Amino acid sequence: MHIICTDMEGKPHELQATGEWTVMEIIREGGIPILAQCGGSCACATCHVYVDPEWKDKLPEPNEEEIGMLDGAFEVTEDSRLACQLIFNEKLDGLKVKLAPGSI
Repeated sequence: MHIICTDMEGKPHELQATGEWTVMEIIREGGIPILAQCGGSCACATCHVYVDPEWKDKLPEPNEEEIGMLDGAFEVTEDSRLACQLIFNEKLDGLKVKLAPGSI
């Protein structure tokens, strides 16, 4: 299983993914720099990513806490999510995300 994470320079990286890990943990474990200052507790927006539109409907809706944190993020779009709130599972094999400004 894997995800594709595009870094801030536009280079895609195929990262080995582990079920039940967050996308933030997968990115970090894959060696891609991501701030994630709160360590995944949804207390900041420094793991902000853009989810590829083809995957957006396959993810659960963000909860109120995530929406509140995204309000403080840079350059939020309709594809914005916090990587710490996205739990990877086999249905997300091949998920594509891109690091957003403020995440490194």
